[in-house]
Amino acid sequence: MEIRPELPDDHALVGLLYRQAFIGNYEAELIDELRRVGVTPIALVAVDDGELVGHIMFATVGLEVDGRPVPSLALAEMAVQTDLQRAGIGGKLIKAGLDAARAQGCAVVVVLGHPTYYPRFGFGAELARHLRTQFRGGDAFMALELQPGALDGEDGVVTYPAAFRLGPLG
Repeated sequence: MEIRPELPDDHALVGLLYRQAFIGNYEAELIDELRRVGVTPIALVAVDDGELVGHIMFATVGLEVDGRPVPSLALAEMAVQTDLQRAGIGGKLIKAGLDAARAQGCAVVVVLGHPTYYPRFGFGAELARHLRTQFRGGDAFMALELQPGALDGEDGVVTYPAAFRLGPLG
């Protein structure tokens, strides 16, 4: 299996992957809108024997801690072909995406996701407790410091791109 950057020729297959992996069109429409507005510095696909089997996208978010800007991304969306879920593809995509984020100088990654899945990659709800955002995530809203101490402070605000208001989260 190969993990590589998403190409324009992948867009239709990526959209189909999301529509098959999730009920409804929200996720596919969100990734299209994030691409359109140009806030996706990292988008990767997993390809196995020439078949696109997974995708992950990170979006730029605004983050300030105690008034200090912190270079940050949100793990926006991830999907794996339904018959290949639980085979480690999602984990490989996350690790490759986090490596790319580090290489780009990102200090923090946030995710609104399953609270028992993302901690294995270093995400934690406790790190995000002092971060305010427009979403109510509870333990599902998690953060990961790629640069130790990046979240040190009393009060933080995460601002997601407007595209996230297109569907059920906004």
